[in-house]
Amino acid sequence: MTDWRIVVMGVSGCGKSSVGQALAEALGARFIDGDDLHPEANKAKMAAGIPLNDDDRWPWLDLVAAALAEGNTVVACSALKRVYRERIGAGAPETQFVHLHGSRELLAQRMGARPNHFMPVSLLDSQLNTLELLGPDEPGHTYDIAAPVDQLVAAALADLTT
Repeated sequence: MTDWRIVVMGVSGCGKSSVGQALAEALGARFIDGDDLHPEANKAKMAAGIPLNDDDRWPWLDLVAAALAEGNTVVACSALKRVYRERIGAGAPETQFVHLHGSRELLAQRMGARPNHFMPVSLLDSQLNTLELLGPDEPGHTYDIAAPVDQLVAAALADLTT
């Protein structure tokens, strides 16, 4: 069994949880939704339409890294900036990133269809403005969210296992 450390990343509405759960199941790994690791203060701030700042994110990213360091884990985590991904990687070496990316229109449509989610559509532009695309020198691959979940998982599995 491979000791997976995978972050399914991207802005809100890209499908991190759906793809992450399916990927974890396919790999025989545990799945953690990074949203569940946010302290209540962060969730309240986002629910109020206030974007998180780096000081809000550092302790959360450390919790994400600690979960990954335990091994055989897939975490859904926005990981919007390269420095965030580096922070995760410092705490959980050999982490690989599955970056889910798509159009603003599709993201907004998906976010609007999620009832009772703490992340409002009004924060999408803030997330897109913060997003630094996965670099070619970073460990991972980018996938177009227009594809169905099973195709995204199949593509990620092919990349992760070769």
